[in-house]
Amino acid sequence: MTIIAMRPLAVASLAALGCSLVLAQSGQTVKIAFIDPLSGPFANVGQNQLKSWQFSAEQFNKKNAAGVKFEFVAFDNKASPQESLNSLKAAIDQGIRYVVQGNGSGAAAAISDAVTKHNERNPGAEVVYINYAAVDPDLTNAKCSYWHFRMDADTSMKMEALTSFMKDQPDVKNVYLINQNYSHGQQVSKFFKETMARKRPDVQIVGDDLHPLGQVKDFAPFVAKIKASGADSVVTGNWGQDLTLLIKAAKDAGLNANFYTYYAVTSGVPTAMAQGVGGKVRVVAIGHNSVPGILKWQDEYKKKFNDDWYTLQTYNAIAMLSEGMAKAKSTDPVKVAAAMEGLKFNGFNGEVEMRRADHQLQQGLFISEWRKADTKNPYSVENTGFNFQEVKAIPPFVSSTPTSCQMKRPG
Repeated sequence: MTIIAMRPLAVASLAALGCSLVLAQSGQTVKIAFIDPLSGPFANVGQNQLKSWQFSAEQFNKKNAAGVKFEFVAFDNKASPQESLNSLKAAIDQGIRYVVQGNGSGAAAAISDAVTKHNERNPGAEVVYINYAAVDPDLTNAKCSYWHFRMDADTSMKMEALTSFMKDQPDVKNVYLINQNYSHGQQVSKFFKETMARKRPDVQIVGDDLHPLGQVKDFAPFVAKIKASGADSVVTGNWGQDLTLLIKAAKDAGLNANFYTYYAVTSGVPTAMAQGVGGKVRVVAIGHNSVPGILKWQDEYKKKFNDDWYTLQTYNAIAMLSEGMAKAKSTDPVKVAAAMEGLKFNGFNGEVEMRRADHQLQQGLFISEWRKADTKNPYSVENTGFNFQEVKAIPPFVSSTPTSCQMKRPG
């Protein structure tokens, strides 16, 4: 590094310029509404994610590009679209102008539509919606909204990444699809069949089940069908309790099949997997336990909560908000939304970009596998002695999918 001496006046001028341009909103507190299940069958996931947002805010509050403080206000939507709308109204009534939600694309669609209508009717009181985990592709295609920004890769992007790995696995011949019966689960089934037919037309679909979201207490009948089908692989977009119980049923039945999942990281699932599944369990996600950018935070979160920080989108979302606020020189949602369009910033997983065309974050994905911890990968998920270890990194251009979004911008 070359250090060049500067005259004191020049240094003072640059410092003053930096303060006026970058930290115009320094010291402000930005309240953000968290709207997700804190009770019911998916409460363990929602509670973990609320802690993840609060933890990420604490870390960024020490230092961020905008010089602001982030504060989260929790609302329990009970995984219901209607309760999500009630929570959104309550948040707006409290003057909160930033909202995060991620569990359930039905709730996400309701929030996105409501925020768009609210902003049209209430100029000067606009709200920005940060979607951190609802992955229905329609949210950035036919139902795209200027006020909606998605941090996770959508269902189709993850399927492109997953099938780019599966096509090269010679033991993948007979695949059983089992998913929750709502938009995400339906689309996991749809996109798998489409993408695998293009990449490996020899692969056979030997079953395709959809089940009620959060209502099945015993997956033994489903596992019996999977076993009878002769499937060597199971593909599922299930999360939370629905995946935990599916994994437990697979173990109890002695199902010898590999699982390809979207959400094996969610609370409760790792403990079930540690007791044995029969085959390998793999997950497609934006990160894993050995990504260098998360190691320190991962350990700090574990020390503080005796829990695991798996919603890595919380890092990228707050990084994007702080960079957007610094660029906008404001915390006003109208100015910040405009600044976040097309924004490139450093996430935990390297440089990422919020695509202007549809507000879908462009980023690399990873295929990781559930394995015993070792000296190279020592982290212990849910204190099981296991963790998720990378088997393939998927660059952004592979997982990126085109958009049909016809964005309607204000004014």
